[in-house]
Amino acid sequence: MAAEQLVALLFLTLVLIFVNASAIPSNRLKFLNIIKEVNRKGPYVGLITVYPPEENAFFASKAFKPDGKHPFVDLSGRRFRVGKVQGKKVIYVRCGVGMVNAAAATQQMLDMFDITGIVHFGIAGNVNNSMSIGDVTIPKQFAHTGIWDWLNPNGTLPTNDIAELDFGSYNVPKGDGMNLLGKIGYSYEQFFSESGKPNTAIPLFWAQISEQWLQLAAGLEGMELERCVNSSVCLSRKPKLVVGLRGSTANIFVDNAAYRDFLYQTYAVSSVDMESFAVVMTSLSNGYPVIVIRGLSDLAGGQTGQNAIQTFGPLAARNAVQAVVKFIGYLS
Repeated sequence: MAAEQLVALLFLTLVLIFVNASAIPSNRLKFLNIIKEVNRKGPYVGLITVYPPEENAFFASKAFKPDGKHPFVDLSGRRFRVGKVQGKKVIYVRCGVGMVNAAAATQQMLDMFDITGIVHFGIAGNVNNSMSIGDVTIPKQFAHTGIWDWLNPNGTLPTNDIAELDFGSYNVPKGDGMNLLGKIGYSYEQFFSESGKPNTAIPLFWAQISEQWLQLAAGLEGMELERCVNSSVCLSRKPKLVVGLRGSTANIFVDNAAYRDFLYQTYAVSSVDMESFAVVMTSLSNGYPVIVIRGLSDLAGGQTGQNAIQTFGPLAARNAVQAVVKFIGYLS
């Protein structure tokens, strides 16, 4: 009787395996097998950038050498490219603009591939007058400055909010009348971590860059960066790389002098972008080291006239890529 039960159990197991395998589309099985092969060659450093001009600068550097057998894997509409930079194995992806895209691509990379850590890079707006277009910033921490409590004009700021932006204080003439937009309070992110208690979030405003990688990046200060977009358009001064400032992320492209000044005065941030906090928080949540390297492409509204991103964005992207390539060379 026991033998018959064992045979029946074995038969049922084989049926379940067949049913489960047949339920998976053949193309999905194919790329899962490819990922398995790719991971056998790992581990890899994950590289994430945002949009085509940054990707163009990365490939134009010729630092990326694609894998001969599996140069890329396409997942959920994104192309994850497999190769080497500075002799180190890497997997690169362009995530797309905004925090949802950034978090989704980061999580997918960490879930699907054998990754040791994430290097996120691209361009950013400059809100610190001691920095200039063309400079590269490697911040020590990032804030998500897009979680708001939007209050009525006479509303009371929640006690757990970090700061307040009162629209009425920007009326012209100053103090004239009531601004019906009221005010906004800046709130915390909810941070879940594999090292924390399951299903329990802790409030997080400043996400810290991994200390060991930040110390490695300190060796980049003083490196030579490009000054010229082309033969006729150059910066008036030599760009610099600075490690250890602060960055701000929100789903907002900042091109407004008053808001630029508010962010700098309130949070002492030097750069603004739309993805970095999401990449950092997702990496930290999963327990992976992470670093962000951004070239400053514009003054985020502090300029006279048009935003300079179209002119200096490619230069800022190239300078960020130079720093990324050199940083990867530092990794063991």
